[in-house]
Amino acid sequence: MTKNKVADVLVDVLEQAGVERIYGVTGDSLNGIADSIRRRKQIKWIHVRHEEAAAFAAGAEAHLTGKLAVCAGSSGPGNLHLINGLYDCHRSRVPVLAIAAQIPSHEIGSGYFQETRPEHLFAQCSHYCELVSQPEQMPRVLEIAMQSALARRGVSVVAVPGDVALRDAVEQGPRLHFPEPKPTVCPSEEEIKILAEVLNHSKRITILGGAGCAGAHAELIELAGKLNAPIVHAMRGKEFIEYDNPFDVGMTGLLGFSSGYHAMMNCETLLMIGTDFPYTQFFPRDATVVQIDLRGEQLGRRTKVDFGFVGDSKSTLRALLPKLEQSQSDAHLKQSLEHYRKTRTALDDLASGDSGKLIHPQYIARVLDELAAEDTIFTCDVGTPTIWAARYLTMSGKRRLLGSFIHGSMANALPQAIGAQASYPGRQVISLSGDGGLAMLMGDLLTLRQHELPVKILVFKNNSLAFVELEMKAAGILDFATNLHDLDFAKIAEGAGLLGLTAETPAQVAPTIAQALKHDGPALVEIPVQRQELSMPPTITYEQAKGFSLFMLKAVLNGRGDEIIDLGTVNLLR
Repeated sequence: MTKNKVADVLVDVLEQAGVERIYGVTGDSLNGIADSIRRRKQIKWIHVRHEEAAAFAAGAEAHLTGKLAVCAGSSGPGNLHLINGLYDCHRSRVPVLAIAAQIPSHEIGSGYFQETRPEHLFAQCSHYCELVSQPEQMPRVLEIAMQSALARRGVSVVAVPGDVALRDAVEQGPRLHFPEPKPTVCPSEEEIKILAEVLNHSKRITILGGAGCAGAHAELIELAGKLNAPIVHAMRGKEFIEYDNPFDVGMTGLLGFSSGYHAMMNCETLLMIGTDFPYTQFFPRDATVVQIDLRGEQLGRRTKVDFGFVGDSKSTLRALLPKLEQSQSDAHLKQSLEHYRKTRTALDDLASGDSGKLIHPQYIARVLDELAAEDTIFTCDVGTPTIWAARYLTMSGKRRLLGSFIHGSMANALPQAIGAQASYPGRQVISLSGDGGLAMLMGDLLTLRQHELPVKILVFKNNSLAFVELEMKAAGILDFATNLHDLDFAKIAEGAGLLGLTAETPAQVAPTIAQALKHDGPALVEIPVQRQELSMPPTITYEQAKGFSLFMLKAVLNGRGDEIIDLGTVNLLR
């Protein structure tokens, strides 16, 4: 009987753990593992065109399924390309295992061709990162890595030299045979009592919820009802909080709008639940702040906290709700909801298609929201596509929304869509791509065609790094090095085997998007949008106003007064 190789044991452990696919680019140092996958025919190899896309795709799968997802790269440059996507996975707290192939074990330390040290390179974007140098270490090191990724929610990296993968295995199969533990965490009874007393004695309460509210929607809505509290959500909490929510007043922060900002600034007590909202300038200075988080190290990280509690959102709120009194004061809630109604109306007015030949990006996002299915998975590139997704895509409880919301990497939307579509082949997956972000990993349009992934891509084409330009204007700097050469993305898509479409007027937007969504296969819709479109934050500081005025003065003095006219035409003359 043929003895298993180390690579066979590695693949067997992954199969037994329920891993269905591995994203990556193969190479000679991965030959043993790739051949084992080929022979066993259970795990599917998703051949991407760039390893960074593999990491982003695995992160999307892990985010959507909650299960371990896997990516792989060959030795040296191959696995090094994974690192940016792995940083995003790790900071987003999704369980991803990266297999980093290594040069022949006897050459390590000699400066050999493609030599790197994965155990050092990936240390800062992983919970666990180890080298398998002997067959005796497999599968124990692999299983420790998998448990670390699942239990601590993040990345684990296992480096395996190609020659070690081809050696005879010592252990012949998995050592762990239990399902993933799913514990509940709740503050003590005394702490729940203190929390209830604080909230029962507060009149103007605002709730700020984040991604940690996943799975606790019913409890959150009941809590807001008892407290008569408006709910503000962070970007990563949007998909879990926004839907079926009569207490929703939108977002705050750089991507949000004024109603969320005012609901937080005007509260007496701010109740933070499952959020690591990073922008300190958007927190109230004088309010009592209460924070509930599963991770104790998060307490007080972003703002001063008066009462901190460690617990998961669902268990903590279930223990808290019976101890709360029904609030008799609803003035703060009514004011916040009215502010949200007016703000929402103003935002919707900006999403108009009645502007002649000008296509506003807000209009594209609104039309997409209306045409997309109720269970669509959306991905959005960093920059202005994230702004339009935050403000105009509505969640349904079935829709999902992914982006690089913490790491803030460009080029995330397309590879995340690849992972989403591979994981859910029967669902509609739509990427809101910027022309700058798409161009970075555009080679993976070929992955859509090769694996027959019917992803739909909307390209917001403004021929610039638009959000960077906005930041420059706000700082009083003339925009520089942000121009993008005008490309025909629809033709590039056609060359890659996709359906390529272009909408050139507002009247063409809806029918073109509808045509793409109905297409049985991958499709790209290119839509030229206004480069000078402004996306205003919920509050403008004196420094930003001063900077913008300085930008306009510099633009005129440098012979670029036409940009000021364009700004007015795009943003005022609607």
